[in-house]
Amino acid sequence: MNHRKRLSQRALTATILALAAIAIGAVFGVARNGQAASTQKPSEASPPTISGTPQVGKSLQADHGKWNGSTPFTYTYQWRRCDASGGKCAGISGANARLYDVVTQDVGHTLRVHVTVKNTDGSASDTSAPTAVVTAAAAPPPATGCPSGNGGVNVSQLSPPARLLIDGQQSSPSTLGRSPGDVTVRIHVSACSGRDVSGALVYVTAVPFNQFSIPTEAATGSDGWVTETMHQQSGYPAASHQQLLAVFVRARKPGDNVLGGISTRRLVSLPVDLSR
Repeated sequence: MNHRKRLSQRALTATILALAAIAIGAVFGVARNGQAASTQKPSEASPPTISGTPQVGKSLQADHGKWNGSTPFTYTYQWRRCDASGGKCAGISGANARLYDVVTQDVGHTLRVHVTVKNTDGSASDTSAPTAVVTAAAAPPPATGCPSGNGGVNVSQLSPPARLLIDGQQSSPSTLGRSPGDVTVRIHVSACSGRDVSGALVYVTAVPFNQFSIPTEAATGSDGWVTETMHQQSGYPAASHQQLLAVFVRARKPGDNVLGGISTRRLVSLPVDLSR
């Protein structure tokens, strides 16, 4: 009796296992010839693309595109240098990352990226469309010698090709009579499209000499103005019918050669009326 019972239990167990195998096969499929029932190697949904500016010194970035199939995917990249129409491509040695820095050798060519996609079921690959023809690096903007920003600048912040500009003058008295005594001259110095320059050394002298004394060089203030006083001497007036007093003015950066650097020179004139 016990022997028959054991045989019945074994038969029941075998039946349950067989039914389970049938159920698993119905869900997952039946393997044939030692292969998986279903393979899902990568298949392309959209091709690789390249973003960025094709210019020397710029960086391009590859997008691997979109792929169908069992995940996860792994991607490898190979950048290629092509002719101007996108053909006759050759792989670029060492250029196998997602980012590519455009170099001088690329000028006149187009660039493409070849992407290989792999998963556990296989691999596939495709190549992007070509970029526009690579151009040389943009020329840097010319140096101005001026600091950035707006408003006044100190002369120490300026360098060639910037130049000082004498763009304003005032005098007291505004018109010189026969015996003006002292003449006060105010000079304005600017640079970099009209910005006030402080710290510029200004030299003034009446021409011809011996009409007025020559004051010591003086520095412009934060508003770009400097005031110099000239004392009348025996040589004034220089002529009996003098109508103008010519004044030579020079502005320079301390330490610069008086004839070089950012210095500038100008003749200004003050009206003269000897009847006063």
